[in-house]
Amino acid sequence: MRMAVRNMRAGKRMRNKLLIRFWLGCVLFATVGLAAAAGFTFQDTQGRQHSLAGYKGKWVLVNFWATWCPPCLEEIPDLIALHDKHKDRDLVVLGVAMDYSSAQQVKDFAEQMFVSYPVVLGTQASAAQVGPIGGLPTTYLFNPQGKMVAYNVGALTRKAVESYINAKK
Repeated sequence: MRMAVRNMRAGKRMRNKLLIRFWLGCVLFATVGLAAAAGFTFQDTQGRQHSLAGYKGKWVLVNFWATWCPPCLEEIPDLIALHDKHKDRDLVVLGVAMDYSSAQQVKDFAEQMFVSYPVVLGTQASAAQVGPIGGLPTTYLFNPQGKMVAYNVGALTRKAVESYINAKK
């Protein structure tokens, strides 16, 4: 019983640290003043085009990740839940796979993880359309007007993203 309580507390501390890191990343983004992406265009693994301009009026979360990255794997279920809850209303998630050995590897991985949001096979050139990748996972958040408003290196949670968006409404 004590071990279960200790594990629960450790999990809560970890989630709190991740939430703090997300907010600090947002503050760091605002302080450093990274240039906002003029826009991007990606083609997902299904052959569909996705552009920042095409999602005008919605929040757009662009998440750079890799199949071998433990924090990336940790946040995928939250990103799926975030996308599924908001995709038809006010937010879309785009996953950009980096550092992969083959397109099929990424497709198989996304299928095994039940990823419901569009997955893009990323390159350094495609990532440069959005901004620097300081590590994986790296996430950029664009507001409904297409302005980059948050940047985070490290795992984040659905709750952290929703809290941030709700605070900005």
